[in-house]
Amino acid sequence: MELFSDLKLSPKILKAVKDAGYEKPTPIQEKAIPAALDGKDVLGIAQTGTGKTASFTLPMINLLSRGRARARMPRSLVLCPTRELAAQVAENFDTYAKNLKLSKALLIGGVSFKEQDILIDKGVDVLIATPGRLIDHFERGKLLLTGVQVMVVDEADRMLDMGFIPDIERIFKLTPFTRQTLFFSATMAPEIERITNTFLSAPVRVEIARQATASESIKQSVVMFKPKRKDKEASEKRQLLRHLIDLEGTNCTNAIVFCNRKTDVDICSKSLNKYGYQAAPIHGDLDQTKRTETLESFREGDLRILVASDVAARGLDIPSVSHVFNFDVPIQAEDYVHRIGRTGRAGREGTAIMICNNRDQKNFLNVEALLQKEIPRTNSSDEYSSAKQIKNDNLKSKSVSTEEYLTPDKEIKTKNTKKHQKSENNNRIIGLGEHTPGFLSQSFNDRLAS
Repeated sequence: MELFSDLKLSPKILKAVKDAGYEKPTPIQEKAIPAALDGKDVLGIAQTGTGKTASFTLPMINLLSRGRARARMPRSLVLCPTRELAAQVAENFDTYAKNLKLSKALLIGGVSFKEQDILIDKGVDVLIATPGRLIDHFERGKLLLTGVQVMVVDEADRMLDMGFIPDIERIFKLTPFTRQTLFFSATMAPEIERITNTFLSAPVRVEIARQATASESIKQSVVMFKPKRKDKEASEKRQLLRHLIDLEGTNCTNAIVFCNRKTDVDICSKSLNKYGYQAAPIHGDLDQTKRTETLESFREGDLRILVASDVAARGLDIPSVSHVFNFDVPIQAEDYVHRIGRTGRAGREGTAIMICNNRDQKNFLNVEALLQKEIPRTNSSDEYSSAKQIKNDNLKSKSVSTEEYLTPDKEIKTKNTKKHQKSENNNRIIGLGEHTPGFLSQSFNDRLAS
């Protein structure tokens, strides 16, 4: 493998790369950077976590180090599907361009138009944006794209999933025909291939590993979940998630829990907090300030569990996530790869555990078909037994004599005989004393428990 110093980058950029602690480029950087420096279009196909952000930021900075930005006419454009990914790209530019006087603007939702207008009016070398906010600025007459020399489309397959393809095509048509295009995607759906054939000129194709593969450093498993009661399925599933987290013990230093629906993200996060698991939600309905605070707390280690929708499946630059729990099997098989790609990054080991119920079977089989391998299975009843045994072992080590039992959507509980008898006396209905009929007492206690 080459060193960064062999890639013909400017000395100032190389110094910034060295200061960031990098000496050798990743495979996609090694192949994409020389092609981009030669002014060629690049079509990069690589899974998440391979270092593709630097594979376009470094050559862009090298090109932009010569020249000057004009008001409302950015010299380069990076399109990202989510706010989080756009913010990550902006951080990369700050890191690698720190020795150069380059200006940038970040156009994302949840931030004041006025603040963004001021930056654009001054002229920016690098414009990083989500498609919707970029078009908003263009339609308000605040932005011209006729000066774009380099255009990057990052996570193109995610753009497709989120319905941004018409916007991407429109933006392409607003930029000069002579621009250089760097196009990156983890998968090549027919729609993505059509766009690259239309808007890229004889691109250098850089493909790392096969399409939509999961890192070999990630230990994968799936729990086949069968609820004991259909009316308690949701709560039993949340209970199972807690047991799975417990089973991982101290190995689970932090984790991302993925849900398919935003409502489930909120419910799952509240449930985890209720039972003492430090968790917070992140999804598209939260304002940008709250999302940024939550991510920062997770990065700093102040927050142990991040419960997320697929808005967070890509673009999170958190190098040391120990576990990913798929509370739901993703609807799109490709999203599974991107979800679990949050762990096992940069050569580290990671663990990915998925819960699958009967309704998820079709989606689950699609995931295995994409991976071209079978994911190891266990049954939820086995996991409950393992969790109970762990609890028993812990209690024995503390010399506590207890009886343990499992109830739907409740933690494994302990009962001391004397305390249990005392609680029974306290639960008698006032006014009937010792003469409380058994069926009344039981009914009353059931209502209290609910």
